Amino acid sequence: MSTYTDLGIELMVTGENAGTWGTKTNNNLNLIEQLTGGFATVSIAGGAGTTALDVDDGALTGTAQQRVIEFTGSISGNRIVTIPNDVETFYILKNSTSGAYTVQFKYATGSGANTTFSATDKGIKIVYASASPDATNPIIVDVMANSSEIALTNSNPIKFQDADNSAFVGIDAPATVSGSYTLTLPAGVGSASQALVTTDGAGTLGFTSTSSFGITTGKAIAMAMIFG
Repeated sequence: MSTYTDLGIELMVTGENAGTWGTKTNNNLNLIEQLTGGFATVSIAGGAGTTALDVDDGALTGTAQQRVIEFTGSISGNRIVTIPNDVETFYILKNSTSGAYTVQFKYATGSGANTTFSATDKGIKIVYASASPDATNPIIVDVMANSSEIALTNSNPIKFQDADNSAFVGIDAPATVSGSYTLTLPAGVGSASQALVTTDGAGTLGFTSTSSFGITTGKAIAMAMIFG
């Protein structure tokens, strides 16, 4: 008798399904294609509550059987989206809901780690559903928030790789931050001899001429000659 994987692919036994083997195999191939590259929109509209994504064995109808899932709908409370505890795969999630409330993505039960779109985050997450460390408390790993394979301990910098991927330049947060904030870069590139040093007090950065610092190159040389 057929069994099914955690994502619904049918595993047929020898001698089973005479006359329908081809149909079932084609259905499996369609399902594999959907699992590896499928896209679906799922409405999670409503107040505070949970939307359970499902796996339909041997079918293409399961809402958890897609690679890319876009959450839509008007939400009027914090929402939770769950997947079955035995699912092991990765997802690209897009939060396209309207309403300033959080959207949490987690396993159906247990106390394993999860990932959450903040109330203002209408962006994209790449997550890995590990189905581990155990079936009771499986964890969701936010790939972009844990991409520290070359990073410092307990740090997750934004990394810019060089052309041959042999080195990178990272931008990291301080070890301790007194409240979250965002820095906004200037709209233009600035001019020669300017430095990116000014802020409007609300996080918007700007360029300032280095001559405004009060020490010109000539003064700096003169001071060095006098004071050593």
